[in-house]
Amino acid sequence: MRPTFSIICFTVLSGLGYGAWFLVGLGFAIGPVCGPRSAPDAFGVTLALCQTPFVSSAGLLLAFVLVGAGLLCSLGHLGQPRRAWRALSQWRSSWLSREGVAALLTFVPALALLAQRVVERFGAEPASPDAIAPRLLGIALCAGAALTVFCTANIYASLKPIAAWHQRHVVPAYLVLGVYGGALLLAAGAVPPGRWLPASDARTLLLVAIALAMGGAWLKSRYWRAIDALPARGVGHATGLDALGSARSVEQPHTEQNYLTHEMGFVLARKHARKLRAIALLAAFAIPAVLALLGFTMPGAQPVAVRLALASGVLGLFVERWLFFAEARHAVAAYYAR
Repeated sequence: MRPTFSIICFTVLSGLGYGAWFLVGLGFAIGPVCGPRSAPDAFGVTLALCQTPFVSSAGLLLAFVLVGAGLLCSLGHLGQPRRAWRALSQWRSSWLSREGVAALLTFVPALALLAQRVVERFGAEPASPDAIAPRLLGIALCAGAALTVFCTANIYASLKPIAAWHQRHVVPAYLVLGVYGGALLLAAGAVPPGRWLPASDARTLLLVAIALAMGGAWLKSRYWRAIDALPARGVGHATGLDALGSARSVEQPHTEQNYLTHEMGFVLARKHARKLRAIALLAAFAIPAVLALLGFTMPGAQPVAVRLALASGVLGLFVERWLFFAEARHAVAAYYAR
């Protein structure tokens, strides 16, 4: 498939945003973690009294911006963006429609939690540590973020004509990479300057990022191994004549490029794919994991290490997502002997 910049931006940016929302929602769902100020935890971090992990107005707002930017990017791929709302009516049969509905519903708890934080900031009495409403909104935000990314992944995983996407690794990879990007994003907000999360959150988020970097690298390696093992499809398979013997085209079906050949006949040389896979593994997973480990073991290096990890991770995710589209071959490409 021809990689489209708008869809790549949509999947990467919205994945970061929904991953951050998932973690923030998890913090609200868990609620305040109370502990004495004088008692350090297992990692040597002193717990603040009744601290709520991963929760901040800035984190909610930044994720809101990324999700909104991603959704706006997705409109750039539509022929008639003003008719995008019509896609919401097909949720019974379309993963694209389900994604749109889930995305809009997820905004409800996110906006509610953001409004609560803003009201508290301007002098209202903070919610009680035992309040049920923030926890329920946090659970809804967690579920909505996970469901939206799940629907996004199934848009591709449900397409049987594209064998590289109709793989069992696609959905888990989307979910893991979303939370991974969110962890890197929130970790950058837990270090000075401009810190908007407690310092203790940084170490927790760095551990999460390291674990998910290893999981993401493993999933992508398994995915690439699976698509490399796919059998070659030729003209005989596309036309149904392979049972009669070898089949080939006498001449091309069209004399000029058409929509199918332009959008679904993109060819990426195997040698270039190998190089880009190595770049994706290095930039998206290896470098951020090493930098996160450095920030975890050396608190003085956290501000630089965490921000470099985020920059490298986002760049690597763009390469990974470009490859996801570029290496996918639609079955119709075989008909055109591509």
